[in-house]
Amino acid sequence: MRVLIAPDKFAGTLSAVEAAAAIAEGWRRRAPGDELDLAPMADGGPGFVDVLHATLGGDLLAATVRGPYGDPVPGTVLRVGDSAYVEAAQACGLHLTPEDDRRPEHASSYGVGELVAAAVDAGVARVVVGLGGTGTNDAGAGLLAALGATSTPPDALTGGPAGLAGLDAVDVAAARERVAGVELVAASDVDNPLLGLIGTTNVYGPQKGVADDRLQAVDAALERLAAAADKKLALAKGAGAAGGLGYALLLLGAAREPGIALVADAVGLPTRARRADLVVTGEGAFDFSSRSGKVPYGVAQVAAEALRPCIALAGQVLIGSREMRAVGIESAYSVADLVGQEASFADPAGSLAALAERTARTWSTM
Repeated sequence: MRVLIAPDKFAGTLSAVEAAAAIAEGWRRRAPGDELDLAPMADGGPGFVDVLHATLGGDLLAATVRGPYGDPVPGTVLRVGDSAYVEAAQACGLHLTPEDDRRPEHASSYGVGELVAAAVDAGVARVVVGLGGTGTNDAGAGLLAALGATSTPPDALTGGPAGLAGLDAVDVAAARERVAGVELVAASDVDNPLLGLIGTTNVYGPQKGVADDRLQAVDAALERLAAAADKKLALAKGAGAAGGLGYALLLLGAAREPGIALVADAVGLPTRARRADLVVTGEGAFDFSSRSGKVPYGVAQVAAEALRPCIALAGQVLIGSREMRAVGIESAYSVADLVGQEASFADPAGSLAALAERTARTWSTM
């Protein structure tokens, strides 16, 4: 039996690469004769570069860039042929903003612009920026500044929403020149606009630490940038991705592509699914939000197009069978239900392997 294993990360415990390895380890215990094809997945957020590197190979170019509060953080650019891949979360991820010291009104995406610049300097024709998991909400103002955009006053673009609150004017010509001749792609499944009730601040700001009584003020700060640069573009789908990094990339001429579809195509998932008899996906918490462009939904769609069954292994399963099938998953299995929540966190890889071993009893023909 041929099994395609294509999970997302299990947030906070296992990367997608580690999750795929754990599932494979457990599956082999029960069905050592099955042919396993590991295809760890990502949707543009944390793990984007690692997942692509694991499948595509290529060269990892190290870069030290500014973190959300200006401290140096390590980053990497993955170069594969004429394309380069950048993960925004490496420079401004939520994990870089400690929960007890989150200052979202001062967090900047400057480091993402530095990663894009490093990718451009590598001489590639195409730069793909994975968006997701960020701790910033500055409409990509920092990214623009790192690529050469200027403002009045001079430091308005680098101080997060607090800096934008005093913005009078912006000139992005130098930033556009910096990336001229390079195809930019914003990889994200978020289709929110930049501003308003369904914009990036009101929908995603609270999880980044923006206080409820500050949402309107922060949204207004982003609106100042949009008014100075391109108000119409703020309405575009995906402009609100990653705290508005989508807007900044669109300003620079980027095209937007769904992150999960981009990764699936890059790793050849449709062809690999057609070769498989069963597709296994997974993530930390499998709930109804999994339908919103997340990895299990994307993998299930690929499996459906290949006429192959798809099952999911998850830390927790929080939806019923009807909702599960609406996402395209035949069955879903929970680590927490098997070993308990405390044990699942104590040994995430071992617990996931145990779940995979038990699941193979049902699904493997061995």
